[in-house]
Amino acid sequence: MVATVALETGDSGNRHRFQLELEFVQCLANPNYLNFLAQRGYFKDKAFVNYLKYLLYWKDPEYAKYLKYPQCLHMLELLQYEHFRKELVNAQCAKFIDEQQILHWQHYSRKRMRLQQALAEQQQQNNTSGK
Repeated sequence: MVATVALETGDSGNRHRFQLELEFVQCLANPNYLNFLAQRGYFKDKAFVNYLKYLLYWKDPEYAKYLKYPQCLHMLELLQYEHFRKELVNAQCAKFIDEQQILHWQHYSRKRMRLQQALAEQQQQNNTSGK
């Protein structure tokens, strides 16, 4: 409701804030960006860490529906842990996360294709047996 109101009302300040926070939260899906932030010391800044905690409201379905990259919510959750924030300074950590995301997408794509093929075959069988 609040997100919809922010987008539909003429309050340009709230709309602008919503858009900025949406864009930033989605950037968190990029492990290379997280590595960039870590190397520049953002994760050592208490105010920035508090901001990351504040952004957890994006996990609410009311806001999450606007996200194009849902893995950013998982990263946002992991960023709540100091150990994870410290590990992101290492480029190998970011590379590993990036590779895992790619593997996940590949698996998801193949699984989805198999499910669609099975559904098409089932519909075809239903059509032929119904005649």
